[in-house]
Amino acid sequence: MNLKHVEEQFNFKKILTEILVTIIGALIMAIGVAQFLLPNQLSSGGITGAATIMYYLLKIPMGTAIVLLNIPLFLMSIFKIGKTFFIKSIIGTIAISVFIDIFDKFKPLTNDRFLACIYGGIIIGIGTAIILKVNSSTGGSDMISYFAKIYKPSMKTGNIIIIIDVVIVALNVLFFKEIEIGLYSAIAIYLMGKMIDIFFEGIDFTKLIFIVSEKNEEIAKKIGQSLERGTTGLYGKGMYTNQDKLILMCAVKRGDVSKVMQIATKIDNKSFIVITNSREVYGLGFDRKTFSFVRNNIMI
Repeated sequence: MNLKHVEEQFNFKKILTEILVTIIGALIMAIGVAQFLLPNQLSSGGITGAATIMYYLLKIPMGTAIVLLNIPLFLMSIFKIGKTFFIKSIIGTIAISVFIDIFDKFKPLTNDRFLACIYGGIIIGIGTAIILKVNSSTGGSDMISYFAKIYKPSMKTGNIIIIIDVVIVALNVLFFKEIEIGLYSAIAIYLMGKMIDIFFEGIDFTKLIFIVSEKNEEIAKKIGQSLERGTTGLYGKGMYTNQDKLILMCAVKRGDVSKVMQIATKIDNKSFIVITNSREVYGLGFDRKTFSFVRNNIMI
């Protein structure tokens, strides 16, 4: 078996796995839409929000409306995105459309709009994050933003999606003539974004600790021995005392913060300590997390 054949087999399995994960993510998204947002006339923005209007205005099944709205987007972008991404996106769009129409036939889990926007936003966010994790899509706002960037690369994808969501939610408010729909929908969209952030960044954020002390070497050594964490000395200057100072910098997991503080204050109770959040840390002692955005598949 030659190397080329092995690589082709690996790529096939990888693509197959990504397609399966895309379908699972679409299933989760469909539950959030059909069981929480749609029955309560709430919108998650984008194509789904536009499909909600078509669902109530024209009595078109929401899944069918999503497919119809995505067709022109796929036709416009078929030659602008990678073949693999295009196939996965087509499958994702069809999957979420079919699942929404299936779950729409069941009794909604709640008719309370507040509960619906909370749980709907969380569930859709989880499903969206799963799909993004495998560089896939279910069409909609993502596709529009990619298409817009082809003609204006300087535009930020996030800004484009926000604009689309705001416009669609505003249309939902105008159609249903209820300002509460917009307010609840905004909560759902916010929670979707937060769940995507949590999915990729985790809830156990790394903490960055800065320690100013006259006993830096002893503190650094003890941290290394007790926690197996390295420290870095940064040279600074106290502007009040006009003295040069060595500042210790140490990245630790959230659960180790109190241990570092105990070590520092026990060795030098006059230590000056600053603790801040660090969103991502790469390197020895930390898991390397990478997120390859779907837009890397765009051929521009």
